[in-house]
Amino acid sequence: MFYDLIVSNRSYRRFHEEHSISVERMRELVDYGRLSPSGANKQPLKYIISRDKSKNDSIFPHLQWAGYLKDWAGPEEGERPSGYIVILQDTNIGPSGVDHGIAAQSILLGARSMELGGCIIQSIKRNELKTALQISDQYEILLVIALGKPKETVILDEINDGEDIKYWRDNNQEHHVPKRKLQDIIVE
Repeated sequence: MFYDLIVSNRSYRRFHEEHSISVERMRELVDYGRLSPSGANKQPLKYIISRDKSKNDSIFPHLQWAGYLKDWAGPEEGERPSGYIVILQDTNIGPSGVDHGIAAQSILLGARSMELGGCIIQSIKRNELKTALQISDQYEILLVIALGKPKETVILDEINDGEDIKYWRDNNQEHHVPKRKLQDIIVE
C-alpha cells in the first residue's frame, strides 16, 4: 500500500477545478506538515490555506508551473487547483533547514490518501505573492503546494543511465516522468 501511495504521488498540474476541498481537509493536510520532523524541533513553519476562488486567483499568477514544458504557461481556467497551501518560514524562529521539504512531502502523501493530488512549486514570484496575500515581513515564502482532484494521467517511464530526464507530454496530454532505474542509483 505504501509503495502505491509513493508511486501515485506525482506532480499533478491539471485539476478538476470545480472539485472543492473542505476547510477540514485542508487543515488536516497542514496538520500532517505540523507533525512532520523539524530540525532541532524549532518548528519554524507557518501555513496559509487558500480554498476559495478569489484567493486562489490571487495566488495563481505568481507561480511558474513546469520548467521543461516551455510552451505551457500553466493550467487553463477550469483546470486550476482547488486549493493552495503556502508554506512560510517564521524568521523570528529561525531557518527551516529542510523542514519545508519534509512537511511538503507529508502534505502530498496525505493528499494522495484523500484521492487528491498536488504539485510543490518553488518557482514563485515571491515579492508579488507576498503583496497579493498581504504577508507580514516576519514571514518568508518557501513553497506553494497546489492541490486538487487530478485531471491528468502521470506515467513513470524507466530510463537507462544517461537518457534524458526531462518530463514531457504526449499527444494525449499524458504527462511522462522519466525515472532512473534502481540499479543505476545505488552506489556500492
